[in-house]
Amino acid sequence: MMKRWQAVKRLLPLFVGLVLLLSACGREDLSALRPQGPVAQGQFDLMKLSIAIMIVVLLIVFGIAIYVWIRFRRRPGQTDIPEQVEGNFKLEVLWTAIPLVLVLILGVATVQKVFSYGENYWNDKNAVKVKVTSHQFWWEFNYPDYGVTTAQDLVIPTGKKIAFQLKTADVLHSFWVPSLAGKTDTNPEGAINNAWFTADKEGVYLGKCAELCGQSHGLMEFKVKAVSQASFDSWVKAMKEPVALPADQATAEVFKSQCLTCHAIGSEGGPSAPNLTGIGGRESVASILINGKDGTAKENIKTWLEDPQAVKPGNKMPNPKKDLKLTDEQIDAIADFLANSKLKTQ
Repeated sequence: MMKRWQAVKRLLPLFVGLVLLLSACGREDLSALRPQGPVAQGQFDLMKLSIAIMIVVLLIVFGIAIYVWIRFRRRPGQTDIPEQVEGNFKLEVLWTAIPLVLVLILGVATVQKVFSYGENYWNDKNAVKVKVTSHQFWWEFNYPDYGVTTAQDLVIPTGKKIAFQLKTADVLHSFWVPSLAGKTDTNPEGAINNAWFTADKEGVYLGKCAELCGQSHGLMEFKVKAVSQASFDSWVKAMKEPVALPADQATAEVFKSQCLTCHAIGSEGGPSAPNLTGIGGRESVASILINGKDGTAKENIKTWLEDPQAVKPGNKMPNPKKDLKLTDEQIDAIADFLANSKLKTQ
């Protein structure tokens, strides 16, 4: 017994240190424990109910175990065997019925939340509809009622239901904004999933892919920007404004021939790569190079253009230098143009 206690004393500091270390591994802006909308709040309440039931069961079981250990411990000189209760009908019914009641309580609450938060509001005229398409390793957001398509930044009005149709352009991904709702898969082979959430307060909420989808799965982030209805309307209007190409003719030709074959900016370009409209006013480049933290918008765009694979390994963008044969001067000019390409609301 003494040896066991000595082993516990040696392992306890290691265990405490490990707990403290792991507690520091989380991200404040990526937590399901800080719900900011009704869907996330309901799911958080379900977690609290589950934990409460677990704690009650643990307290009762350990309480009974401690009571039995003290009350029926063998005393000096005792030779008789305590009364055995196996086969006691009342006790058997009791400790069979209690778990069933607890499971029933948790089951009813779970089913209620699953059906409530699994509602399809796509045909709700008051909901803002967004078609989400996942790619390796970025997110595309299309607003069919507004004629707007963007990438990486999902802009929504506060207090309104946001109805989603989700699909993938390649492999299986999972759409997850911890502060606003749980995970919804984007399935291949043309399958479409539906989801919804509402943001109660203005703010920026981090989203991620929650399904292992390739080398840069951990870097497949996006932002949900909840704004007032007036700001949302201004953003939609600004997104639909025409965007002028680079004033320098040579830069404009390179941009049109090498960039707009895949990317779109304003009303020009292709749909197969992230939409670049207003990219100079976004908080990040490629969703993970934070403007102002990792460099200016121009510096981050240049970092991306000089070697996309170094930023997001496994992404499908051709290397501008090696594959598209762009010079350092051309990359600098394109980065300068994109860094200054901002929406009129920004």
